[in-house]
Amino acid sequence: MDFKKMAQDVQEKVVAFRRDLHMNPEPSLGEFRTTKQIAAALDELGVEYRLLDPTGVIAEVHGTKGPGKTVALRGDIDALSIQEQTGLPYASQVAGMMHACGHDTHASMLLGSVMVLNAIKDQFAGTVRFIFQPAEEVGAGATLAIQQGCLEGVDGIYGVHIGAQKAAHMLTSSAGPHHAAADRYVIKIHGAACHGAGPHKGRDATVCGAAMVMALQTMVSREFNPMVPLVVTVGSFHSGSRFNIVSGYAELEGTIRSIDPEVHDAIPGVLKRIAEETAAAYGCTAEVEYQILTNVLVNDAKMVEKGMASARKVTDLVEYDTPTMGGEDFAEYTKIVPGAFFSLGAGGEYPGHSDHYYVEEEAFATGVAFYAQAAYDFLMEE
Repeated sequence: MDFKKMAQDVQEKVVAFRRDLHMNPEPSLGEFRTTKQIAAALDELGVEYRLLDPTGVIAEVHGTKGPGKTVALRGDIDALSIQEQTGLPYASQVAGMMHACGHDTHASMLLGSVMVLNAIKDQFAGTVRFIFQPAEEVGAGATLAIQQGCLEGVDGIYGVHIGAQKAAHMLTSSAGPHHAAADRYVIKIHGAACHGAGPHKGRDATVCGAAMVMALQTMVSREFNPMVPLVVTVGSFHSGSRFNIVSGYAELEGTIRSIDPEVHDAIPGVLKRIAEETAAAYGCTAEVEYQILTNVLVNDAKMVEKGMASARKVTDLVEYDTPTMGGEDFAEYTKIVPGAFFSLGAGGEYPGHSDHYYVEEEAFATGVAFYAQAAYDFLMEE
């Protein structure tokens, strides 16, 4: 089965579909137009599907050789609140929104694999389920799809993420922990405002916040095993209202990334202790809000090896990679069924989440071919 050729045959349609999505990005759980475009394309192909609530699509292609296993393929569909600066002819037409993480490419490559597998459904037994998942960027979409039955009867699942700044057509993965748990926190510091000429009469939330920024880094250097990766980031620090007023309130917001499940479980308690005790040292108090966005994504070793074998059939560029501290809610699927998450290189000069982000479209054919090849090989395996 020449999936490379079949992917090339649908490449023009995949690129056109992707450019349409790229020009019309939508936020997490607001992907209404995107959902309609996917549904319309599936209608044209005569492929059965159902809509997720509020957004997203689950489609299925059934092999006509009889019943068999079910393999799922997943592509996410949401965009980011970024103002695009690429200058591309198909740049975002929505102010303040951009497909800066490649989810438009994931949805389009997944649709391309629908086209390919639907055309050869008389060549296999079993079912391929296609999950066009919303809200990956906020860590909510996979759980939403699972709650609405996307994994019912599934024997294995594959996902692909486009990889900017990585050699085009290269497919990589590895077994075990592959993407970090990604959490969000907010620390609200309450002090007492006073005149800047008499700081001793208040409790300075700005000074307390500055000390807390530094204290939080001891989570990495002193609280946990240095051989286990951990990242603590303070992404924003807001305090004060006027140049001559000692601030009575400050707010820190950030993210923590961890690769070890035990460390992940311990982080909220450690963060709360450091925040509260640092605040107390400066005569302030602290409230901590902690949100788990994604868990550690653990790739199943057998699914990785099956996927690597399929990858070698569609590209000469196949490598084992190392874990990343990036978060991915594909982790929710791999907690339930055996799964493997792959990265597809697509060139470009800028990283994901950049307002100049772009990828080389010729890589899409490799993504389509891999999706289809991996699903076919999974179903054909004795």
